Amino acid sequence: MISDLLVQGAQMALVLLLAPLLTGFVRKVKARLQRRRGPSLLQPYRDLLRLTRKEVVLAENASWLFRAVPYLIFAATWVAASLVPTFATGLVFSWSADLIAIIALLGTARFFLALAGMDVGTAFGGLGSSREVMIASLAEPAMLLIVFSLALLAGSTQLSTVATFMTEPGVGLRVTLGMALIALIMVAVAENGRIPIDNPATHLELTMVHEAMVLEYSGRHLAMLELAASLKLLLYLSLIACVFLPWGIATAGAGPLDALVGVAAWLAKLAAGGLLLALLETVTAKLRVFRVPEFLGAALMLGLLGTLLLFVSRSL
Repeated sequence: MISDLLVQGAQMALVLLLAPLLTGFVRKVKARLQRRRGPSLLQPYRDLLRLTRKEVVLAENASWLFRAVPYLIFAATWVAASLVPTFATGLVFSWSADLIAIIALLGTARFFLALAGMDVGTAFGGLGSSREVMIASLAEPAMLLIVFSLALLAGSTQLSTVATFMTEPGVGLRVTLGMALIALIMVAVAENGRIPIDNPATHLELTMVHEAMVLEYSGRHLAMLELAASLKLLLYLSLIACVFLPWGIATAGAGPLDALVGVAAWLAKLAAGGLLLALLETVTAKLRVFRVPEFLGAALMLGLLGTLLLFVSRSL
């Protein structure tokens, strides 16, 4: 039992430690693709450390909610990221690693972030919150349809069960899984505020969504929000790897060698995902805000068509 708790704690620690490194890796690869030198891979760690040392500046009309939201968002995102099986399945808390629970945690974090954006009463905060809610109103139904498709195939919404099912040789290539994968990638791009939905490297009022809601934060509060954003990116890449690329992941009761192989496979998948994300952001232009519903509507239709095809194929 103690060894199981240690493995679970190691996963939680790895998720927390590697999240800023993944963000730094994406920035570095993106800079190299644009023929720039780019920041160091460790720059996100330096930024977080610098922010924690700075004094917190609060608006005069900021309520208690504005001060508590960064910690709530960080806790919810960290728990959600830790529930995703990264290098091993069947861990101590695997019974709670449910896709619906993860969506609920992320939705809770988004809800409080939107409230915090409107709390101070600035124009940028309200603008970012309204855009975030618009994106969430389309991304969450698409995500639920993806979960519904996977649950119909695997017979469960528990990630360990889904990962085990996907490793079986009888799964094969399915149109439903292909549609679910494309829809999940589109939702992940939108949820993390990446190009073509949002540009995390700009503060222009016509383009920013996430940055507008955190514009009034500073010091350790901003550090918590930045770390939560990095954790969210790692969460979605780990989720895609767990569900659609579960090869190399250690099973329940595996030995230390299998766990090390699982960690190496997980790191390779994160590196590949970060590389593809940087490549996508380099070759893709940002969409207009009014085109975002079309983008997420396509993800919603892919999830719906995948579910309908699954029903039709089973009825034949």
